[in-house]
Amino acid sequence: MAERLVVVGGGQAAFSLVSKLRALGDSRSITILSVEDVAPYQRPPLSKKYLLGGMEFERLLLRPVDWYVQNNIELRLSTFVEEIDPAGQFVRLQDGSNIAYDYLVLATGSTPRRLPSAIGGDLRGVHVMRDKRDADLLMDKMNAGRRLLVIGGGYIGLEAAAVARHKGMEVTLIEMADRILQRVAAPETAEIIRTVHLQHGVVIKQSTGLVRLTGENGVLSGAELSDGTNLHVDLAIVGIGVAPNDELARRAGLNVANGIVVDEFARTSDSRIFAVGDCVMLPWRGELVRLESVQNAVDQAEVVAANLSGQSLTYQPKPWFWSDQYDVKLQIAGFNRGYDEVLVRPGARQGAISVWYFRGGRFAAVDAINDAKAYVTGKKLLDSGIEPDRGLLADPSSDLKQLLSL
Repeated sequence: MAERLVVVGGGQAAFSLVSKLRALGDSRSITILSVEDVAPYQRPPLSKKYLLGGMEFERLLLRPVDWYVQNNIELRLSTFVEEIDPAGQFVRLQDGSNIAYDYLVLATGSTPRRLPSAIGGDLRGVHVMRDKRDADLLMDKMNAGRRLLVIGGGYIGLEAAAVARHKGMEVTLIEMADRILQRVAAPETAEIIRTVHLQHGVVIKQSTGLVRLTGENGVLSGAELSDGTNLHVDLAIVGIGVAPNDELARRAGLNVANGIVVDEFARTSDSRIFAVGDCVMLPWRGELVRLESVQNAVDQAEVVAANLSGQSLTYQPKPWFWSDQYDVKLQIAGFNRGYDEVLVRPGARQGAISVWYFRGGRFAAVDAINDAKAYVTGKKLLDSGIEPDRGLLADPSSDLKQLLSL
């Protein structure tokens, strides 16, 4: 009998895996088990064009539902997996039924961290932004004149603030750290983004935490901040990070450490179980990291597809990310973890600028703000392993193309 592959999760990583398998001519039985009630879709536009009402949901679908039927892929929606039995090679569903597998791929993603109920996290009007349901709940509430509190100065919070200002809301954003984007960007990039938001009317309070949210009859109405400020609030969006969905793997006895630990082939500690996407801790330069990006979900899933089809490929991450806020497009190539030096370069066009990261003297990443040329150049340098000439890079009159020809 043909082998059976079961995929737990219905996001970008799950879709990329099964579509690559079929493209490789793999005809094994495939079942996708997704907790969502819709087919796999693109998540990044949810917090941008979709939330603004400028994109129909059907345009976000990675493929129409008919595609799964035509490719002999069983797509089971609103399906919850309760348990994995590695010894018996089956998963148990919430309804008590079992599904056997020859190979299992965990593409369980991550879940937004929420505020505890003790400080008002359970009040109506307090939201997170991760999936279609979150976006749909927010869409009708983000109306002109209403007062929004954004808790957290990461990309999710900043993108939500930009959408809210576009819709005419009054927006206050608070960040406990001494600056926004502290974990993911250099102070130079953070200051550029902060200035953009200030110019669009967002009130940003750094080094400011939330003491509690307050409400009336269970409905959010205010917020008490650590600087003593009391705000009138109609809506709150919590953007304080995500937690990997690794509990299934933990209970199954797999190696877990703030994510499902995999090797360079994306295999877990059980050779018949792979894991891909946001839920994964993967090897990178001698350490384990989580990469929460579309690029990682797609590339890692395609490596697993190749390995399931008989190849033996290792996953070599080449990270890239992006964020759209107002008329600013931030594109990031590389991974700036552990950087110890930055170089700021003005772009050729008005408003374009790039921030180049170095670690131990070697080029690590670039943040390109409205500077596609810097992004493309940085990505090519990273892909090729070419170290940029510092003198040329520091000279704004030089052509970035020269960096690739040395």
